Amino acid sequence: MKARNQTAAMLQMTLFVGGLLLSVSFASAADPELDAALEPTLRDVLYGDSPRHKLHFWKADSARPTALAFHIHGGGWNGGERLNRNLISVLPGLLKAKISVVSVEYRLIRHAVKEGVDPPVKAPLYDCAHALQFVRSKANEWNLDPKRVAAFGGSAGGCTSLWLAFHDDLADPCSEDPIARLSTRPNFAVGLRAQTTLDPMQMKKWMPNGFYGGHAFGIINPGKENREKSIKAFLASRDQMLSTINEYSPYALASSDDPPVYLYYHVKPAMGKDTKDPTHSSNYGVKLHEHLQSLGVKSELVYPGAPDIIHATIEECLVSRLK
Repeated sequence: MKARNQTAAMLQMTLFVGGLLLSVSFASAADPELDAALEPTLRDVLYGDSPRHKLHFWKADSARPTALAFHIHGGGWNGGERLNRNLISVLPGLLKAKISVVSVEYRLIRHAVKEGVDPPVKAPLYDCAHALQFVRSKANEWNLDPKRVAAFGGSAGGCTSLWLAFHDDLADPCSEDPIARLSTRPNFAVGLRAQTTLDPMQMKKWMPNGFYGGHAFGIINPGKENREKSIKAFLASRDQMLSTINEYSPYALASSDDPPVYLYYHVKPAMGKDTKDPTHSSNYGVKLHEHLQSLGVKSELVYPGAPDIIHATIEECLVSRLK
């Protein structure tokens, strides 16, 4: 088992650092069983009209319809890969537990800006909603149980997963398109180092050195040289665009009828203080967890030293919830 875990770790690092190699090979001679699990059953399945509308599908070996783990990659909606270390670390275990897996690609902020999507964040979020509808339409063909679906992802992928869970269902029962009639809501959501609010005032209250989110609404992209300029512009525009911000902010959308969530962070919270990595601060998780508890929504929050941990890892949580 230790050797297997070491092999997985090496594959994760190779995939993360050498992303250009992803399309070339999944191979490692050390563990053929693991290598076989990494190769998708179906590769680059198109779910829409854009070249970015594609997904990988791994079919679990099961006589009965399987649950589905629906992976959304991070990257600030500016980049990222479908086959990243967050996915690779759990993929073999999910398949072994007879849970099928999808990892979805979507339009990024720059594509949305070029296409005139307003606000730009609507493109990646609605793409993921449509991808989930498409996958549910494949339930019979792919041997899936459409009522056992968990959305999960890291950073912006986690934010998107929470948005899908909390947003009103986008299904249109009157649509002539049978796919559009299907639900966009997962039955469970996992956020790894996820941003839980896109409200800049709320974020700054939680983490004074926070700067994330303006790019989602057409404000300057927060590269290192633009962080202060970006957050100042975002705060200045906040009041006039608050209703739009709330439409895409998980915290603002949360309500008592939402599905359970699991929030995982690598560092301890420091509420109201500057943090080393404000984009992925566990302060995000603490405040959403408190909010969900007040609404009566089941929520588990994990960080180093957190109380009442039930599931220590994302894989353990997904298997427990989906099985």
